[in-house]
Formats: sequence, C-alpha cells, structure tokens
Amino acid sequence: MRAVVQRVSDARVSIGGSLHSEIGPGLVVFVGVEDGDGDADPPSLARKIVDLRVFEDEDGRMNRSVLDVGGSVLAVSQFTLLGDCRKGRRPSFARAAPPDRARRLYEDFVRVLSDSGVRTATGVFQETMDVAVTNRGPVTLLLDTRKAF
Repeated sequence: MRAVVQRVSDARVSIGGSLHSEIGPGLVVFVGVEDGDGDADPPSLARKIVDLRVFEDEDGRMNRSVLDVGGSVLAVSQFTLLGDCRKGRRPSFARAAPPDRARRLYEDFVRVLSDSGVRTATGVFQETMDVAVTNRGPVTLLLDTRKAF
C-alpha cells in the first residue's frame, strides 16, 4: 500500500457539490492499494501513520503524533498513487489492485485507524471527489508498505 500523508490545518471532501466529510487539525492520508498487497498491509500502514511524530512540541520540534495532539485523520482512497508514468504520456494503472480487493484493504486500513482512537473521516471509494486540503508546514510524506518501515 502506498500513502501520501499531509499534516493539515483542515481538510474536507465534497461529492457532487455537497460536503461529505471534514476534519480540523490532523492528517490527510491518500491511500493506494497495489496488486499483491495483503492483509498485513493495512494495519502496518495505519499504525505507522498513527505513530508518526509530525506535530510540533513546545520547542517547535516535530515530536508529537496525531494521537498526542488530539488530531483527526481524513483517509481518501486514491488508486492513481499506483500510476506508472515511465512510458509515454498516459499513466498505466496496471499495478493497482482490482477494485473489490482494494476496497476491502482500504476499509481495513480505515478500521484500524478508527480502532486506534483517532477520530477518522473518509472519502467514498471509487467516487469522484473534490478534496480541499490546507497543508500545514507544509509537511508531506510518502509511505509504502513494500519499503521497510
């Protein structure tokens, strides 16, 4: 699984012009599921994100997690994270997991986040969404379960 993690002041997802979900300070996580990802990937990725120390402490150092600061997580499925742009001008999405499997693993990921005690909001799987993000810092990190944590 791949994730783009952004520390945010606020974020929201709208679908068809209507607000679907929103968070205040916390993290936005765009999640892509790769063909071959398995049941161990969602909990591994979720735990890593919950424990990331990307929020400032009293000394201004990134030393606190989203749990430590009482922040929220907005998890948005995004298969385009698996896009391969090495050949031609059109991305190939051949490495993305089939939708049924990707949905299950994405939902497992969201469940682990929620069970960890972090207030969790989501987008809608396979929907066209407008995602508004106020990146704080900016802080943006790339995570991949196929690379050692």
